[in-house]
Amino acid sequence: MPTKSVLVNRSPVLTLWASIVAERLGYARPTALTLGKAVAGLNAQSKGRRLGIYEEGPATSPGRTPKKSSKAVSGTVLLLGRAVPVVKAPEGLLAAANNRIESPDSVRRYLEQKFGAALAEVEAAMRALAKAYPPQRLESIGFSLYEEFRPEVPRGVKGWGAKGRLDLNRLRELARSARTTNHEQGG
Repeated sequence: MPTKSVLVNRSPVLTLWASIVAERLGYARPTALTLGKAVAGLNAQSKGRRLGIYEEGPATSPGRTPKKSSKAVSGTVLLLGRAVPVVKAPEGLLAAANNRIESPDSVRRYLEQKFGAALAEVEAAMRALAKAYPPQRLESIGFSLYEEFRPEVPRGVKGWGAKGRLDLNRLRELARSARTTNHEQGG
C-alpha cells in the first residue's frame, strides 16, 4: 500500500526537491544533491533573518574560498530562485554554501535519516512531478511547485524547524494534473 504522508520538516523536503529539479535540469546526481542542500540552507538563512532568528550577515559570494578547500568558488548555479556558489571538484561541480563545500555523501545520509523508509517513495513521487514538466518550465516554476506540496507548519517562529505532513497524494496529483495539461497542450 502506498504511503499517504510523511512527518518531516521543510528543510529535507526542499533539499530533496531541489536536487531532483537540478537533475532534471541536467546536473549529475552528486552535484544535484549538493545544490539541493545549499538551496535549502540559503532558504533557511533568508527565512531565519526575516524571523529575527539569524542576524544579517555576509552571504557566501563568488570568489570567496570555502572552508575545507583551497579552491575558490568558480561560479554560481541558479536553482529555484537561489544563486548557489559552486566549486570544481574531482567529482564534478559541488555547491559551496556557507563557506564550505557540500558533500554528496553527507546529503544522501541526511535525506536517509530525515525520510527513513519512506525516502524511495517520496523521491519517486517528486521525480514523477519533475518529469511532468519540460526542464525549462520546471526551472521557472520549481519553487512555486514546492510551495504547493511542502508540509504545513505554524507560521512565524513557531514553525521554525517544526515537522508537518508531506502529503504524497498531493505530489502524485500535481504530477497527474501536469501530465494531463501538458498532453492537452500537445507537450
